[in-house]
Order: sequence, then C-alpha cells, then structure tokens
Amino acid sequence: MPLAMICGCSGLVLTPPESAFIRRAQPWGFILFKRNVADRDQLRALTASFRALVGRADAPVLIDQEGGRVQRLGPPHWPAYPSAASFEAAIGDGPGALAAARLGARLIAHDLIEAGINVNCAPVLDVARPGASAVIGSRSYSSDPARVAAFGRAVADGLLAGGVAPVVKHMPGHGRATVDSHFDLPVVDASLAELSQHDFAPFAALADLPMAMTAHVVYSAIDPARAATISPTVVREIMRERIGFGGLIMSDDLSMKALGGSFADRALGLFAAGIDVALHCNGDLAEAEAVAGACPRLAGDALRRAEAALARIAHPPEPLDVEAARARLAQAFAASAA
Repeated sequence: MPLAMICGCSGLVLTPPESAFIRRAQPWGFILFKRNVADRDQLRALTASFRALVGRADAPVLIDQEGGRVQRLGPPHWPAYPSAASFEAAIGDGPGALAAARLGARLIAHDLIEAGINVNCAPVLDVARPGASAVIGSRSYSSDPARVAAFGRAVADGLLAGGVAPVVKHMPGHGRATVDSHFDLPVVDASLAELSQHDFAPFAALADLPMAMTAHVVYSAIDPARAATISPTVVREIMRERIGFGGLIMSDDLSMKALGGSFADRALGLFAAGIDVALHCNGDLAEAEAVAGACPRLAGDALRRAEAALARIAHPPEPLDVEAARARLAQAFAASAA
C-alpha cells in the first residue's frame, strides 16, 4: 500500500537520492511548485518519472493553480488566470460570474492534465474578512459565505469535468487569521456559533467533494491548545461531524512555521488527530525522510477515501474547444469593464 504522504522535490528533475526515496517510501502523491516547472515537456517528464517510480499510472500529482497570485504554471508557457476575488469584483454576483469561474477552472484542468497533473489544490473556501492577514486576501471568492460556496462549487465542477480532482482548503476556515500560517500560528477567537454560521458554511455546502486540506489555525473556542491540523477535536467533531466532510483530508504543508516540534512529531500529531495524509512540500529530503518515518501505510477508511477521490476523475475530460473557451473567459471580463 502507498505511504500516507504527499512529497515534493527540489528542482526540475528528480535527483538520484530523491528517486531512491520515492521508490523506497512509495508516497501516495507528489506536489509541484514553481521551482519544479520550466515548460510542458519538462513537466510531463517529471510527472511521468514520479509515476514510474511508484508504479501507479493514476498516482496523484498535485499543484496549487488557483489563479491570481497563487498559480505555479504561468506565462510564457501557460496563461495567467484571474484571482478568485476578481470574478465577483469584476463580473458581479450574478450567474455570469459563476459561469466564468467554472470556465476558468475547466481551462485550468485542461492545462494540468496536459502536463500530467490530476489534482488541483483549489478552490479556496476561506471567507474574506476585513482586517485579516493578506495570506488569503484575493484568494477568497467573497466575504459572503453563500457566495464562496457557490463559486467553490462552480470551480470544483469545472475541475472535475476536466478530469482533475479538487482539494477544498483550508478547512475549517482560514479567513479570520490575522497572521500568515507560513510564518506564525494564527489564533482565531470567534465563538463556535459564529464559526459555524460563517467560516464553516462553505465547507459544509461542499462536503461531498473528494479532498480537503486543513488550516494550521488554532480555534480557541474549540481547542485552544492545538492547531486544527493536529487537533482530534477539530478534525473529528468539526470537520467530520459538524461540517460532515466524508472525503480524504490532507494536512497543509508540514514545513510551514505555524507548527512546532520535529517533523516526525508533526506527522505523528496529524495522524493521531485523524488526518488521512501528510503533506510535505518544500523538497528538503532530510525533512521528507523524517515525515515518511512517522507515516503509516494507507489502510482502512483512509485508503477507501483515497481510492474514492481518484475514482471521481476516472473518466475522459468533457469535450472542450480550448481557444473558444479562452475567448469566452476573456470576453466575460472585457464585457464587465465596458
């Protein structure tokens, strides 16, 4: 069985030590960043080399291709896509904005599948809040939870139609955080009632989707001692029960500074909390080895959820006239500016 881990790599090709690690550890998935991307041919070769090492043609290869300031594939080899916030800001709150968001996601799926990538860490379901850290900012679709859910559904539908599995993030909600969890541990002091009505609502509305990523955030009304990623209370009582999420849950990146302790301790903590898969992104092989040493093999409910997630994309992409679709997306924004 695969290891309950998603790993990265340091550069444009797998080094011999990285290849040996992947062959030996057999991580479930592989995640890409800008440091791993040069052009289409290079990217296809990199994703193919990972799958050859693990011997699974459908092994998940992930990327963060949200649009706006978070997109790992970009010009000149790939188009730039609008940020999440720009759909509502530029097109409005009608069906045209939702249609454009779905179309953008369908085009992103086309780009990803062409490069051998079958999982996109999007949509962001965090609800925008004034005064919060800019780490979310324009990555949020709206300050209205219902609109966030509607945009999230449109984007997830577009990705799934293109054969790419979406990962909703950052469950149960990062929108209130006043510090960036890449560098510090955010603490949210809102009441459980307020969180349920506002922050958790988009995740509950999309609880049928195949995968989610956690937030490295402390919710003091729920578990004042532990970030959500390593909190059994948040994972089991909030994510699984209150939100009702039945899909695979992966951690946010274990190399972020919001979490303390050794990398082995971080991994042990998330599995003890009930998370299915550990995510380690920065390509540091010594860190990845430490995480891998604390990860179990996928089994039981976690394996079932992993298989169910990949089953959602075991179909040919829906037909798409790519050039016409790109023109329609550009026109949606041009018409709003006229």
